[in-house]
Amino acid sequence: MEIRNRAELDVLYPEPQQGIDDHSPELLLMAYIAEKRTEEALALFRDRRQFSAMPPAADTPYGRFEGKDQLRAFAEGFISRFDADGLSITPKFQTRSGGRSVTEMVLNFEVDGMINQVPMFVVADLGSRGTLEEVRLYTHSSFVPRLTPYRKPLFTPAHLEMGDPGLMTGAVREYYTALHHMPGVDVERILRCMHPDCVFGGYALYRGQEPEKGMEALRRVYTGMASYIPEKVGMRYETLIDDGVTGVIEWVHVISDRGREELGRIPMSGIAAYMRGEDGRLISIRISDYAWMEKEIDWQQTGITKEQAMKINAVTEFPAGVGRKSQETL
Repeated sequence: MEIRNRAELDVLYPEPQQGIDDHSPELLLMAYIAEKRTEEALALFRDRRQFSAMPPAADTPYGRFEGKDQLRAFAEGFISRFDADGLSITPKFQTRSGGRSVTEMVLNFEVDGMINQVPMFVVADLGSRGTLEEVRLYTHSSFVPRLTPYRKPLFTPAHLEMGDPGLMTGAVREYYTALHHMPGVDVERILRCMHPDCVFGGYALYRGQEPEKGMEALRRVYTGMASYIPEKVGMRYETLIDDGVTGVIEWVHVISDRGREELGRIPMSGIAAYMRGEDGRLISIRISDYAWMEKEIDWQQTGITKEQAMKINAVTEFPAGVGRKSQETL
């Protein structure tokens, strides 16, 4: 079939990473859903998680599904939620570490005889014996029909300090230290941990533009970020999945008074993958979030008011890298 809408992930990275395990549970789940093998998809989940009474879950850009009955609805309704008749998947990257596995993939939805490609992170919290306890799907809101660009933070931080770079290693640690460590962004330090051919992108609709590549293009990207990070917008990472080649990070935004008042920023969840080249420097940075889309949110669709959303992960400021948590936790 002819491709009508092509994903950046397919264009920028045409050759899948070597060594992808086709039997990794999160990849099996999406394959079963694509083949409409619902019972096999559900068999990847137990009735309860191993060490708690919590039910298994799937968290998607358009809703959360908990327990076997809701997971059945998720699996059976996934293709139609994208207004599609069929689906095939192409895995591109896989990262597995510390009881979690992430497969970055292109979903090829069949819509009116054409292919709409959707790039997606599928993150799995793994159970024993090849089972799943929770999966979290990330893609840009523009790929999902009738979806407003709001993703309430999926994690509730115990405190709102910036993430400790010491939990990371190598170029990923250096990158986060230079980008988020107070008192400000060190653009040149960021660039020094990148390979000259580092590619920035992957989770957008491909529109024919050249990717952000080369030191001057990347300098422009990070100089722009330096105008509001970290004093207005902070990121607290909640999961780290790093296999020594790629570091995948799920985060939640933490927004200061200045970020809310001057930029209108609202805290949401996001994810990124940072891939090292052979020399240890970053060769690829792939980010999926809804940054700077706050003005497009239809609050009638979110189940939460704008005022409530702005109070989540709210801090007065980031003194010495430490945020003071809002008195109201939602």
